[in-house]
Amino acid sequence: MPAASALDLDTIRQDFPILDQTVDGKPLVYLDSAASSQKPRQVIEAISRYYLRDHANVHRGVHELARRATEAYENSRERVARWVNAADAHEIVWTRGTSEALNLVAFSIGQARVRKGDEIVISEMEHHSNLVPWQLLAARTGARLRYVGLTDDGHIDLDHLEGLLGSRTKVVSFPHVSNALGTINPVTDIGTLIRDRSNAVYILDGAQAAPHLPVDVQAIGCDFYAFSGHKMCGPTGMGVLWGRKELLDEMPPYQGGGEMIERVSRQSSTWAEVPHKFEAGTPNIAGAVGMAAAVDYLDSVGLDAIHEHEMALTRTAMRLLANVDGLRILGPASAEERAGVIPFVIDGTSAQDVATILDAQGIAVRAGHHCAQLVVDRYGLSATTRASFYLYNSNEEVHRLAEGIGTARELLLS
Repeated sequence: MPAASALDLDTIRQDFPILDQTVDGKPLVYLDSAASSQKPRQVIEAISRYYLRDHANVHRGVHELARRATEAYENSRERVARWVNAADAHEIVWTRGTSEALNLVAFSIGQARVRKGDEIVISEMEHHSNLVPWQLLAARTGARLRYVGLTDDGHIDLDHLEGLLGSRTKVVSFPHVSNALGTINPVTDIGTLIRDRSNAVYILDGAQAAPHLPVDVQAIGCDFYAFSGHKMCGPTGMGVLWGRKELLDEMPPYQGGGEMIERVSRQSSTWAEVPHKFEAGTPNIAGAVGMAAAVDYLDSVGLDAIHEHEMALTRTAMRLLANVDGLRILGPASAEERAGVIPFVIDGTSAQDVATILDAQGIAVRAGHHCAQLVVDRYGLSATTRASFYLYNSNEEVHRLAEGIGTARELLLS
């Protein structure tokens, strides 16, 4: 397995000017990319160029700036479609992020397909964005929400899943990668199981996978895949929903307004073709431009290389943290089964206190339930401290994390 130095890390870090700063006089170590990644110059400059030269509203004007803006917007859609191996660029729906994408699917597919007595299957691993929308749908329709349990080592219990699937199952929605545990789920195998046991629609929350792993939606065999720009070197307020076109065609609109209509009369309206049916109002044009630039940037580095780099960092972190008395890492024991996410607890301390002490050392991590409260409940906790790695993190920073955690433990337990 390549070492953490397999990437040209010096060059990569030069692309991220925000990393070149100090916090309380100490060099910044940014280990919170699972919450939001930093942005390279290439993305920032692409967005700036758009606003400086090409900005206008899309699809509505015949003047030159409108033509340029529309071309940039739709070219970005095509770029992202190629990146996830969509069959057609019209299968890419722009959203504000993974949360809106999952809400869109829950509302629209729910209206089209879910009725009283049907079943929706999710897991105890879910981020709230892939949990609350299904709770709302179940409350609206009278459908039953069923939860797949987790194993002690942080995997979805596939035997439990198999037992839950059946003729009443209409929706199954899981994370590709857990934001709270780091687990990489066997999403292709899960898709095969779902198809063998039910006629359910299969939805994946890809927020933590798309920034780190190659994604081929056709090979995975899912029906919908959602992810966010801000976690993958792109801008905030920009997300993607990929869906099979036949399902998108079937679904009613999520929101009403300009752009998403074909014709409006006093009493009713008809809808534009997919994907515009789901993109009411003036879209985030600059966000789409930034999203394409982020995809270009990640492709230039290579998703396989990024994943190998993160695994090497994770392996080092797990080895170093195993030497900290009273520290427990949640999730899979093997770095090969997880993304670059290390959630941990130290006996006798609070996660928030550990994160605060690390911050005083210039080390940015996150503390809490990470919008995945069922996960911490499952393991009898109220919160964890979470360090998360990305392509711009170094082996030296992992050592600083381990040293900082040791310092935090001494201060809190002395």
